[in-house]
Amino acid sequence: MSKYVKELIIDDVHARLGDARDVVIIDSSALDPITDHEFRGKIRNAGIKMLTVKNTLARKALERNGAQGIDKILAGPSTIIYGGEDVVALSKIVVKVTKDYEKIAIKGGVSEGTPLNSDAVTALSKSPGRLELISQIVGQILSPGANLAGALLGPGGKLAGIVKTIEEKHGGGDEPSSEAA
Repeated sequence: MSKYVKELIIDDVHARLGDARDVVIIDSSALDPITDHEFRGKIRNAGIKMLTVKNTLARKALERNGAQGIDKILAGPSTIIYGGEDVVALSKIVVKVTKDYEKIAIKGGVSEGTPLNSDAVTALSKSPGRLELISQIVGQILSPGANLAGALLGPGGKLAGIVKTIEEKHGGGDEPSSEAA
């Protein structure tokens, strides 16, 4: 392959990756064609993209996106998986789908230019995603106000209950009083 053709392929891979700074790299070379097609369909249905390309060309394209030190991850057959909301969502989908296929090995990944080994990708899949973290933070911010409102409304509710009980004991007070004129 000539240097010009390699540059064209690197440009194409870089264009496909776009701004993706989060990728997961797997080895799916042990899959038979039918199983590989099924696996790729599941990944595609999840809104994730896959790309199999020569390692040296993939390395150069990923380096353009800021990834460094990925030589060990890109050793042997490699498929780049990218897309998704963030690296946590991407790793959750990849780990979930690869559980169904014993012959697929998660080799590692890249998050914001930092290489990750396979254990780190699996650990990321177990952590809360972006939306889950936002909801936890909002809950933490709003909880003091909710506690304060509960504390302020609690004694008032008790007092209203006591007044109602006393009112029911003494005849309800629904009839107009004849003494008030």
